[in-house]
Amino acid sequence: MITFTNIFQEKYNIQNHPYFFKIISQTIENEGYKEGEILFIFTSDEYLLQINRRYLTHDTYTDIITFSESDNTEIISGEIFISLDRVLDNAKKFEVSPTKELARVLVHGILHLVGYNDKTVKEKKIMRTKEDYYINLQPNSFGQLFHVKHI
Repeated sequence: MITFTNIFQEKYNIQNHPYFFKIISQTIENEGYKEGEILFIFTSDEYLLQINRRYLTHDTYTDIITFSESDNTEIISGEIFISLDRVLDNAKKFEVSPTKELARVLVHGILHLVGYNDKTVKEKKIMRTKEDYYINLQPNSFGQLFHVKHI
């Protein structure tokens, strides 16, 4: 079961649209796994920085941190923390829509759960190729599914 939790609902709105769930499910299935309990937790830069410092001893901002909870080699489960601040900044940087950038990060988290890493140049290239492949399987014709709320 895939669940979205938005810690910063007062700032960000993420629609639980089938588009996101389809991309996630297709990635899991095409990689040869079954879906277990997968929790996506949407946070801010500062919140994710604290997790990065505490659990990974890294003192840098990041868009995603993935914690696998899979005991089974066929079923993937875990918690995926995503900084929506970073997603928005990266969307601007890479000149893509926030929806497309969020889809890329969702797929990236799943790829980590199924065993891919992105520490080396070669690993990063493999991850980026797979991200692009899975995002392009489900073209977004739904417009903006992720945006900043105006307070």
